[in-house]
Formats: sequence, structure tokens, C-alpha cells
Amino acid sequence: MKITITTLSDQLFNIEVSEDLELENFKALCQEETGVPAKEMSIVWNGRPLHDDKLTLKQYGIHDGEMVLIQHLRGQVGRQSGALNIDFGSIQMPGGSGQQAQSRREDDPAYIRDMLLSNPSQLAILKERNPPLADALLSGDLEKFRKVFDEQRQARSREEQNRIRLLTADPFDPNAQQQIEEAIRMKNIETNMETAMEYAPESFGQVHMLYVDCKVNGHPVKAFVDSGAQMTIMSQQCAVRCHIMRLVDKRWEGVAKGVGTQKILGRVHLCQIEIANVFLQSSFSILENQPMDMLLGLDMLKRHQCIIDLRKNRLEIGNENIYTPFLGEADLPEHARLNQPPIAASSDEDRDLAEALSRSAQESGASNKPASSSSSQPTQPPAISSQFSEAVVRRLMENGFSRNAVLEELRRANGNVDQALASLFAKSFSMP
Repeated sequence: MKITITTLSDQLFNIEVSEDLELENFKALCQEETGVPAKEMSIVWNGRPLHDDKLTLKQYGIHDGEMVLIQHLRGQVGRQSGALNIDFGSIQMPGGSGQQAQSRREDDPAYIRDMLLSNPSQLAILKERNPPLADALLSGDLEKFRKVFDEQRQARSREEQNRIRLLTADPFDPNAQQQIEEAIRMKNIETNMETAMEYAPESFGQVHMLYVDCKVNGHPVKAFVDSGAQMTIMSQQCAVRCHIMRLVDKRWEGVAKGVGTQKILGRVHLCQIEIANVFLQSSFSILENQPMDMLLGLDMLKRHQCIIDLRKNRLEIGNENIYTPFLGEADLPEHARLNQPPIAASSDEDRDLAEALSRSAQESGASNKPASSSSSQPTQPPAISSQFSEAVVRRLMENGFSRNAVLEELRRANGNVDQALASLFAKSFSMP
């Protein structure tokens, strides 16, 4: 019978073999054609690797005209983004014999789970390359792991079958060309990511934002330093805590407008901020729904000629002799720490925020709204495969911000929704 052979390097050829040929002899024939050593060769048929070299092609169910894939195992472990590329066969169970390991099916989720838990190196690869499967593994729930494992295995099988179809498809078929183009694009992305992980691994880490300790009216405050914000702002809660609400000029009450809107309660025209034992004059705009206590904007930074020195990790005020260090992660406010799990906003919080924004919009007057505001919202593009969920992006966009602005601030805030929202509002301020 005739068997079609393909490889990951896009080799494609046919060989004539007997249906009673054992798998190990079949590998030897393929070795002559591909140059891949038989001991480092894995035969994949219909998305399933064939492991028993003593079984014949007929016993595996391979018939005339079938196509099989040859993979070179050496150097391939862990290089793909999916965790199913891990060479499970090389993992030995502690206290078990080789015959016992071979007697169990390596595509059994329970067996794979036991092997991964017994091998720290493969578990580390799994955490890096396939977080969903790693989370299911570490949850201790076998059924959850089985479900995720089976879903990923089926998806991998479909992708492999689709790839094989593309290799034999009509080269002039537009749909086939589009799929080939997408496959090439994804391959280039994977190569680019692997190169970045090798030569610039720090780009995959997270950095916390810049906070400094200061005092306002003698009360300690952790202030967020943001040179991209136009104005220095303070939350209503912080202003109450610092006992400066009595200085708020309500004649400056209004709505901060830009790509979004938020209620401004007023302005404190002059107040002292103590940083590094130096008293600095600053003004504050007091916001009704400000998630962080205080944000030092560009107006205050320029007024006092502050320098953000990232090499020395400090904020210099006027000259290098007066400075304060940026806070470490352990000293940050709770909402700004990277090690805190993301907490979805409750329905009550969403409702309160929607009501506050609705009141601000009503108070600003319907006449100030653009004519096109009553029209239906444009369809948003599909969610981008990234570290930010589409639900979070859409929730911030509902405040009137553009998608690009939301994504940019989420990146700057390392995914912290409250911090990103505060920066978006701060950068949208216009003087009343």
C-alpha cells in the first residue's frame, strides 16, 4: 500500500510498504528518506503519536492512501507554545519500572498528570508555555485537568489535520492561500517570541508603577507619579482624610471632559506637599470617583523641576541633593501590588460607577453632547489575544475612552484597572 509522509519542514513524499510492516521497520525506511534518526523519530497519525514499535501498520489501522507526520523529537521539547509538545515519554515515574510505564497509555490524562507532577522541569515548562493546562494540573481536580487536556489535544489534532490538508490543497485556491498566509504569520510570531525570550527575557516580566511617600497637610499619602497626566488630582476620600475639603473652591466644580467624563467637585488652589522633608506648593483638582488617593501630574513636576531618575530609582526635586526613593512593591497601596490577584468589579460597584457617570453627564447638559452621541455604537473589533480580558477593556471603554487609549493605559498600569482608569481621567482633563 502507498503511504504519504510529511514532516514539520514541509517535506512531502510517498513510499510503498506492506500493511504487515512493523512500526520500527517503517521508521527505518523513513530515516532513509528524511535523514531523521529512527530513535529520535515520532510517527503521528490522525493527531495521535504511535509509540509501540512492535505493532504493524495494519494493527494501528493505517490503510492505503493514508498520511502520517514525522516529528524529530530532539531539540523540539518545549519549543512550541502548546504544552502538548512536551516529550511525555522521556519522563520516568518514580518507583515504576519501564515496562509498567510502557503498558500505560501516554495519552491518558491521568497518566500525563502523574508524570508532570513527578517531574519539576516539565512542570516548569508547562507553567511557562501552557498556563491554562498548568492551572488545571495544580488545582488537584483530575476531571478539570482531563477536560482541558482533551480540549487542547483535540484542537491540536484539528490544527494538524488542517495543516496536512493545506499541503495537499490546490495552490490556486484563495481560501487555502489565506490559511497558509495565516500559518506563516503565526510561525513568524512564534519565532519572534522565542527570540525575545532568549535575548530579552526581561520584556516578559512586570514592573510596578512609580509611587512616593509624601504628606499633605501633615497626613501621610502614597502618591502616584505620572508625567503623562496634565494635572495633579486627589480623590474626595483622601481630601477628607487630609482635612482640606474646607479649601475646595466649588466655583471650579464641573465635569472633566476629553475622551471621557468625570465629576470634578472643585479645586484646592494652594496646599503644601511634604516630600523628602521639603515643602512644595501645589494645587489639586478634587475628583468624586478617583480610585487612587493622589496623582502627581506634569503641572506639579514641571513647577518644581522634578526628575524621574530610573537608574537610581528615585524622584529628584530641583536637584540631585533632594530626592525621595520610589516605593518597592511591598510598600505600594493594596490595589497597586502586582502579586494581588485581579478582582472583578462587583455588580454594585459597576452600578455605582454607572450612576455617577450618568449624573455627571446629566449635569453637564444634554446640549453639550455631540449630535452623533445618540447614534448606535460602532462594532468593536474582536478581542486581541493578550494579557487583558475583553471584559475589562470594554468596561473602561464604556466611560468614553477609545480602545487604543484603554489598552495603552492598561499596559502602563500592568493590568491594574483602577490605576488605568485614574490615568485615563487625569489625561483627559481640561481647565474649566
